[in-house]
Amino acid sequence: QVQLVESGGGLVQPGGSLRLSCAASGRAVSSIGMGWFRQAPGKERMFVARTDWSADRTYYADSVKGRFTISRDNAKNTVYLQMNSLKPEDTAVYYCAAQYPGPTFGSWGQGTQVTVSS
Repeated sequence: QVQLVESGGGLVQPGGSLRLSCAASGRAVSSIGMGWFRQAPGKERMFVARTDWSADRTYYADSVKGRFTISRDNAKNTVYLQMNSLKPEDTAVYYCAAQYPGPTFGSWGQGTQVTVSS
């Protein structure tokens, strides 16, 4: 079992930055793939970014490529999502997920709200 707890969400103006954190317990993030997803009001949950278990490769949705960066601190067992140049359309609840058990994202955090507004 993997427990995931997100933090770092909040209200930010367009063009601003936020860093989300996802603290994991029960499993080392260095041994599993990790990802971030988001869900805007009235829309389906969508993929944002992910990293494989070795962190050698990262993948991003086209809508965030060049603005968001996923990273991992194995010592803290934490995954981050650095979000720069935020836009109003980035407003959503952001979820951290782990590829555990198995290859699909089967473990999820409770989510953290990000609101981009002036």
